[in-house]
Amino acid sequence: MTVTAARTTGVSEQLAHVLAETSVSDLPAAVIDEARRATLDWLGSALAGSLEPSARIAQGVALSLGSAHDAGIFSAGRASAAAAALANGVASHILELDDVHKGSTLHAAAPVIPAALAIAERERASGRDFLRAVVLGYEAALRIGEAINPSHYRFWHPTGTAGTFGAAVAAGSLLSLTPRQMLDALGSAGTQAAGLWEFNADGAMSKSLHPGKAAFNGILAADLARAGFTGATRILEGERGFFRAMAASSDATRVTDGLGTRWKIVENCYKLHSCCGHTHTAIDMALDIRSRLGWHAASALGSIASVGIETYGPGYEIVKDANPGTPYRAKFSIAYCVAAALIEGSVGLEQFSDDRFDGEGVVDERIAAVLRRIRVTVHDDLTAKYPARWPARLVLSLRDGTTQRAASDYPRGNPENPVSTATLEEKFVGLVAPRFGEERARHALAAVMSIEACADMRGIFA
Repeated sequence: MTVTAARTTGVSEQLAHVLAETSVSDLPAAVIDEARRATLDWLGSALAGSLEPSARIAQGVALSLGSAHDAGIFSAGRASAAAAALANGVASHILELDDVHKGSTLHAAAPVIPAALAIAERERASGRDFLRAVVLGYEAALRIGEAINPSHYRFWHPTGTAGTFGAAVAAGSLLSLTPRQMLDALGSAGTQAAGLWEFNADGAMSKSLHPGKAAFNGILAADLARAGFTGATRILEGERGFFRAMAASSDATRVTDGLGTRWKIVENCYKLHSCCGHTHTAIDMALDIRSRLGWHAASALGSIASVGIETYGPGYEIVKDANPGTPYRAKFSIAYCVAAALIEGSVGLEQFSDDRFDGEGVVDERIAAVLRRIRVTVHDDLTAKYPARWPARLVLSLRDGTTQRAASDYPRGNPENPVSTATLEEKFVGLVAPRFGEERARHALAAVMSIEACADMRGIFA
């Protein structure tokens, strides 16, 4: 086990001090704007996800935890701040449309924003202070996630682990914690951080629990710190701290390099397909080839002889299911996602409906036929680029003897391959309007876009 030391000692203390002392005026306008975009993107996933069966289960449990009315649970009333964050965090991550960050392999919105919103409601904070909390929460989560990636990812889901730190910082910011209190909050957050990948073997609901529990634990850590409850002061770098316990190797300088001057939220990546981010680069290339050749379902099926998907090792371990038997497992099948893209020209919510799978595999014979022609392989040169890049190559051999090739390091929605705010607004309305109505969708959209002018966040999305 190796740990690269930071340039100065006290990594946890440095992080706590800088983030506790950061004011809204310290943040560039572009950073605040990205926090608004991140909130918009998160809200669409959270609202749409709040109607899903697993979200309903979490809502029922959250409402049973007490009778407080501090913050809203989407689609289910009000509860304590921690309980609301738990339920909304679960809802955020179900549809696999929430944001992701490459370097940390972490979905920051799902743990950070539910915690920030719940505390902002309870404390009646302003929209500007809420956006600052979002920025700072992303900062903690993404920097810590980068420090332990990629070895941490073998067993641990960073959204649940590093995300707990982000939620604690977001909540702590809104509680105006002192640097020492913020350090205590980090200590209590780190000792609660968890989230194992074993759920993927069963297609269990645990993946969406991870950000929900991270948001809950983050609020608990911040509330305890404000009340005087102490936490480990070297929770990250200590001999029995987070880095040594949770990663085969880590680099503490990823936490401190550019801290307070280079804001990680601007590296945020937005998802346009309703499935695991490790599939998205390959999906985009499949869609591009389909569009370029003018294929529809029948012509694609008739033209394709074989499909080679080349990807990187850590991603393949998550998305290697060759013939998924459930909608959930299909979201983690790069083969299914590429086949759906080639046949249907879309990998949205419709492609993961219950009627497409029978427990044994894919029911749609067109997609099943393409699946039988797909071979997925891991390539060392692509693995070497991860996690800074999420690369893939696609090789389609056609029945007419020609070959279609494509290669890319970044899917659409990454800063290197960006999407506009208008595209995110369209995604938001597309998720919310069918479930809550066009009027409510437009009202929620307007609330997000004017959030800086909000004097009191309580009930802003009611």
